[in-house]
Amino acid sequence: MTRVLSGAVLLIIAVAVVWFAPLPLFLIVAEVLVVLACHEYAGLARASGLTVPLVFSTLAAVFACAAFSRMVVSGRTPVSIDVVLLASLLAIGTMALSTWRGGSGAIASVSAALLPALYLGLPLGSMVAIRETWGREALFLVMITIVISDSAQYYSGRAFGKRPLAPAISPKKTIEGAVGGFVFGALALAGIGIWWLPTVPLAVRALLGVAVVALGIVGDLFESMLKRSAGVKDSSALIPGHGGILDRIDALLFAAPIYYIVLKYV
Repeated sequence: MTRVLSGAVLLIIAVAVVWFAPLPLFLIVAEVLVVLACHEYAGLARASGLTVPLVFSTLAAVFACAAFSRMVVSGRTPVSIDVVLLASLLAIGTMALSTWRGGSGAIASVSAALLPALYLGLPLGSMVAIRETWGREALFLVMITIVISDSAQYYSGRAFGKRPLAPAISPKKTIEGAVGGFVFGALALAGIGIWWLPTVPLAVRALLGVAVVALGIVGDLFESMLKRSAGVKDSSALIPGHGGILDRIDALLFAAPIYYIVLKYV
């Protein structure tokens, strides 16, 4: 019951924010997600034996999200994304140099500190850009595709699953479940896209659906890999019955960028 109730609350909040929030409020919500996700990521890094400077990494991710989304939406921003990424490299690299006291983990720690800007800031910034450039319907479409694909993977896996998809990372995921996710996810994007993405041809929508599902699965497995490496089941206990923020947005962190790229360039 707890999982159902918290899931219903999450759904209501997501619909309300995506559909009704003006751009400044929507960007604020995205940045709140960045901050919470960075906190969870830092916890996973610590559990993996890596030192992540939470303040610096979070600021890098927050500025990356804001710079990328504002640059795409308005064509101008006080600080461009290239400046943010370069400044992040300089700040985190310099800080790592000043705090290193020997050992063999320098490359891993610096890489872990820089990753949030790419893994969290840019994808969430792309979601803001999708909403403001192609409309709230376009953002809803990729979100609904991921939800339908995840549900299809779960039920197809339970009904037909026999062969593990990635046993070392997520033993419960099966090839049969992934096939179900591809079928229903691609159909959802192609079908619902008739109304919510009408300027994109049907064949392109179908292929885009396949790409979104594929990258969604990769994003899910990527976060599972981080958790398994850290020896934890969930990224946090923030959402009762659902784990943490990373557990809820992991698929979108990989699916939204490919969706954005295809809409922009194809």
